[in-house]
Amino acid sequence: MIHDPNKVYIFDTTLRDGEQVPGCQLDTKQKIEIAKSLELLGVDVIEAGFPVSSPGDFNSVIELSKAVNHPIICALTRANKNDIDVAADALRYAKRPRIHTGIGSSDFHIKHKFNSTREEILERAVDAVKYAKKYVEDIEFYAEDAGRADIEFLAKMVEAVIAAGATVVNIPDTNGYCLPDQYGSKILYLKENVKNIDNAIISVHCHNDLGLATANSIAGLQNGARQVECTINGIGERAGNTSMEEVVMILKTHKVLGLNTSIDATQFYDISHMVRNQMNMPVQPNKAIVGGNAFSHSSGIHQDGFLKNRENYEIIKPEDVGFPDASIVLTARSGRHALKHHLVRLGHDLNKDNLDIVYKQFLVLADSKQGINDTDLNQLVALHLA
Repeated sequence: MIHDPNKVYIFDTTLRDGEQVPGCQLDTKQKIEIAKSLELLGVDVIEAGFPVSSPGDFNSVIELSKAVNHPIICALTRANKNDIDVAADALRYAKRPRIHTGIGSSDFHIKHKFNSTREEILERAVDAVKYAKKYVEDIEFYAEDAGRADIEFLAKMVEAVIAAGATVVNIPDTNGYCLPDQYGSKILYLKENVKNIDNAIISVHCHNDLGLATANSIAGLQNGARQVECTINGIGERAGNTSMEEVVMILKTHKVLGLNTSIDATQFYDISHMVRNQMNMPVQPNKAIVGGNAFSHSSGIHQDGFLKNRENYEIIKPEDVGFPDASIVLTARSGRHALKHHLVRLGHDLNKDNLDIVYKQFLVLADSKQGINDTDLNQLVALHLA
């Protein structure tokens, strides 16, 4: 297969892995709305659901296939014929269908989940890929719990499923177990030791149980992976999945990596809010890129540096991700420079002595309440400079 070696394919699983969060279930209409926004965002692959899991998921994959034109539409299965039959049926209207099938690859899963052996699991993996290949050309294989798998067996499995027809091999850190150097080394080992690895794209699918999903995904890309499986806002089972907006902005910020995506990052803020609202899943204020405080400055030292040159404390411009302009938040840690910035904005251009008077009273007020608003500032000026 010939691919742009610098292109990173963005595989969005907001509507599959993301929707597995308790209380975040979407109906088909909501899924279509998000899917169309993902298409406009520029994602390469949309994992639309797990068709065999429920009639609703089956129907959603059908309707998403009709509604979306450019991205690959992917349906998840286990490594069995019935799952694959149902997925193929659900994908019948997809312009670019992909079946995503797989099985556990770690000895822990092989023994405690499947009560099986490495040999039997390898045979089931190959059979599933060959069977799925009868329906569609584009087959992705996931080696579940690859993060804890024996690397030589994992390499053997990857080589076998590529030989069987897999076009993408997904190396999931299913439990968010790996350290970045461990995960990166695992991807590099596959690149260097699987003889047919150039016939498939290596995909990374990392969970955030230890807060390392984004770091592990980047480590995978640095070592040869070229597809990232991720979600908007990093939603997903347990502690969540890799956050799409974080990976994309890391690649944009660190151009030295030489990797690019097709994502229009200026849409991140809007789609983040859409997913948050549709799924009723709040975004923590300090969430990177799209959190409410991502571009807020409250420390006096930071505010002063920011007002002198915003690049002192911003490596990303708010407008690069569609975020409303950066904000200078007034707290008891704010300095004179920040206070003056807001007073001038309100039409109060004070000299140094008057600014000192208002600043002292501002600190007293800021110590007694959580946030200072424009009404507070106007009152301070009126009371102490009357």
